Amino acid sequence: MTTPDDLLPVGLEDALPDRARAITRAMRAVLDAMDAHGYDRVRPPLVEFERSLAGRMDGVATRRMVRFTDPDSLRTLALRSDMTVQVGRIAATGMAGAPRPLRLCYAGDVALLRADQLDPARQRLQLGAELIGADSVAAASEMVSVAIDALKAAGVANISVDFTLPDLVDALARDAMPLDPEQREAVRRELDTKDAGGLREAGGEAYLPLLYATGPLGEAIDKLAAVDAGGALASRIEGLREIAAAIDNRARVTLDPTERHGFEYQSWFGFTLYGEGARRALGRGGTYTIKGTDEAATGFSLYIDPLLEALGAIAADRRDTLFLPLGHDREVAARLRGIGWRTIAAVAESDDARALGCTHVLEGKEPKPL
Repeated sequence: MTTPDDLLPVGLEDALPDRARAITRAMRAVLDAMDAHGYDRVRPPLVEFERSLAGRMDGVATRRMVRFTDPDSLRTLALRSDMTVQVGRIAATGMAGAPRPLRLCYAGDVALLRADQLDPARQRLQLGAELIGADSVAAASEMVSVAIDALKAAGVANISVDFTLPDLVDALARDAMPLDPEQREAVRRELDTKDAGGLREAGGEAYLPLLYATGPLGEAIDKLAAVDAGGALASRIEGLREIAAAIDNRARVTLDPTERHGFEYQSWFGFTLYGEGARRALGRGGTYTIKGTDEAATGFSLYIDPLLEALGAIAADRRDTLFLPLGHDREVAARLRGIGWRTIAAVAESDDARALGCTHVLEGKEPKPL
């Protein structure tokens, strides 16, 4: 019987066996793919000082963190809402003397104080990788490639990658399309909302062509290049072409140069990952700077809920399972587990092998189908 005390807070849920198994399988596949590319796993703590979590990167919103007072230090603690900032701290402190570029990966839960309408979850499993100490097209190309390989290893089909240029307005406003600081913020806001009328009212009429430089990369990047009369974006455009070439037809590539949602702390390059069957983005990544050390980095984060959505319905595990009767030969059972069998041992004469999900029963020294 469920009582009100048994209910979970809004935005939190249990992962029951089938879902937990699917999460673990996907997490292992993603981590193995990142390990194969030379990324070492780190495990930062769930809780840190709030100032540490908020101070390593721009755009980290402390209002979304679950905060409380540390009874020991009397300082404000927070549950992490993004593991990327913790990897930045590790790179700047415990691994400051490690050779660069530094390749680190991670997997762990993050928590939010409140959910949003698009994603009601307040606890999420975040997986990702960071390449620290390099700010180049080669580094960005590697991160996009590793992200695609990780999704493919998990079983995601028909992957697409949407490129963006988070600092686009700043790059153009300096010389090619001058804007004062107040205008820059207004133009960014109207570009975010794709509002052509609002963009004109904000004094950003020259930026209108950016709204239409979207879609498949080949067409969109030509439209973006046409905007760049003064050459302010030449290096970025060439970088996008090189990154796309490195993907080598493993994913569909699109461009939305003014997209900034989810790229608050990215610098010149950002990307969003999508897959067949998932209604939401599977993850995001891009280039950024670690505050305090001003070290350049490139990384990506994946989230498990849309990843599982892309993988389809979570079905019961059909793996062969061997029922071990009371008094079975333990050495035989150990040998069978060693070659891949999953076993369930009886603890009472009344245990029903079929009801327990077993497909075989041990008779003597050999498994027999039920």
